[in-house]
Order: sequence, then C-alpha cells, then structure tokens
Amino acid sequence: MSALIIDFPGPELTDSDRTLLNDPAVAGVILFTRNYQNTEQLVKLTTDIKDTVKRDLLITVDHEGGRVQRFREGFSAIPAMGEIEQVGTSEAQQAALARELGWLMASELLACGVDHSFAPVLDLHGPSEVIGDRAFSADKGKIVWIAQAFIRGMHEAGMRATGKHFPGHGTVVADSHIAVPVDERSLEEILASDAAIFAELAGHVQAIMPAHVIYPKVAPEPAGFSPYWLQTILREQFNYSGILISDDLLMAGATVAGTVSERAEQALKAGCDLLLVCNDQAAAKEVLAQVTFPAPRVDAVQALKGQSAFNSLAELKGSQRWKNAQQLLQRFTRTQ
Repeated sequence: MSALIIDFPGPELTDSDRTLLNDPAVAGVILFTRNYQNTEQLVKLTTDIKDTVKRDLLITVDHEGGRVQRFREGFSAIPAMGEIEQVGTSEAQQAALARELGWLMASELLACGVDHSFAPVLDLHGPSEVIGDRAFSADKGKIVWIAQAFIRGMHEAGMRATGKHFPGHGTVVADSHIAVPVDERSLEEILASDAAIFAELAGHVQAIMPAHVIYPKVAPEPAGFSPYWLQTILREQFNYSGILISDDLLMAGATVAGTVSERAEQALKAGCDLLLVCNDQAAAKEVLAQVTFPAPRVDAVQALKGQSAFNSLAELKGSQRWKNAQQLLQRFTRTQ
C-alpha cells in the first residue's frame, strides 16, 4: 500500500521527518536543492534515510541536466539535453554523447545513495515555456534514438529510467507548474507526433510520468488523471507494462482535479502506481490521513531501485569512464 513520494525541508532529517517517512503509505522521498550542501552531506543523508527510516524507501530527484539539476557543487555539470544534437555532428556522435551523459548523471547519483532520477524528458522541443531545451529535439525521430542512447547509459550505470511527460507537454505553451495547460489537438494529431515517441520507447523505460495537460478533444481531465490516456492508450494501445508516476499533485495543472486528496484518489483510480506530493508537508499529511491506498499493482519501489557499480563517489571519479566523460563535457557550451 506504499504509493506516496514526499519531501522534507532541510539537509538532514528531523524526528518529525522520520515519523512522516515511516508512514506505511510512503514509498519514497524526493530531494531538492535545499536538501543538498555537498556530496559528503548527501551521502550521510541518504545513508540516514536507509538506516533509520526504511531500507526500501525509494530516494529520488529531478536531475536531468541543464537548468533542472538539483545538485551542483561536487557533481558534473550535465548539459541540457537539447545541446546534444547541436554538439554532435553525426547521428553516431549524438548517440555516443547521450549514452555517456546518461551514464554520468546516473552514476554520480547512485554513488551518493540516490536511487532514481526522473529522466529523461521525452517531450518535443516546441513552444512550451517549461520544456524548452530540456527536450532532446524538435524532431520526434531524433528524440527516439538519442533518448534511447541516454537511457542505455542510465541502465549501464545501474539506474532505471522515467520518461516524461506523456503524451507530450512540449507543444503547449503554458507551464503546468503555474497554469492549467490545454492542448486543443485531436487524438490523431497527438498520436502522430508527441505520443509516438512514448509508443516507440515504452519498452525501454521502467516508468512513465504523465503530463498535467488537458487534451479536451481526447478526454476532459489532465492526462495524469485520465483512465483513457493511461489505460486505453498507454497500457493497451502502446502495450506499456511499467510503473506510472504522477507529476507533482500540487502543481497548478493538477488543481482541476479537486483537493489534494481528491487528486490523489483520481490519479490512483486512473492507474498511477506512485504519487508525488512536493513542497508542502501539510498537504502530504492530508493525503496520508484521507486517502485509502489500494494494494499495489506491482512493487514499484523495487522496480525503480538503482544499484551502483561503485562503492563511493571517489571510486567512481577514479574510473577511466568517468574521466573520459569529463573530457566529453568540455565539448558543451554551458549556459547555466
């Protein structure tokens, strides 16, 4: 019955944090920049979570690269994914760059005790205010093979992959963090463009995160609350059998589904296995108090657990592959 992924406010756990995280309905924790000081502190924090809270708690982060990278000092500066096709001069080179960046991002996190990064973004590069260069490309075909290489690198590091934001957030302008985006395209248009990427990569990712976007010509609710999108299209038509993770239920794009508890219930009913409730412990407590979590469809925590090949970050940084990746990073012009 564990389904909720929540956060806490500081760089170390308090007793009240431990109490909240030990609730049977809590499946994982998501870390933010406020939880990070340096790599030594992060290792201590993740060890504390595993030793004093729950050893099976999933430790997650949004650490894609570019402007979405929660940990900076002590970590490699991963470029935005949109830079890969600009720097690589051939398809083979772009795939090689993506593979090494996926490996590097995942390896450093795993070596510090972080199980999972919610990556990669599979949206098309388009007019979206929030996606932008987080996307690999404006070309759906390029996204498929560049993302596939990035995912391969993550897997080689020992980390599972989460594709987001199904069925596509890149072609709608509004930012679902602060607004309720509406995409007026038909189902046929979406399936032929944005969603086609997810169809191609459904067998390569272990989790998919739906968008808080309403596609009114397809379904009345945002995709993350829609049985039609999650069951009829994703599971049945795309034959996807992995984990479904809601985007943060406190984002503005989710508010159309009612109170935070009602949002949680609707997301579960639509088929989400894990629910994110971020940056508001009172809201997380409300969900824990008011929502009855069903028996899980699968053991989502174990399905997304990572396993590092290195015993420490120092050991990783001593490896030849990590050193080679640092040389690769010099090819990217950083804009952060």
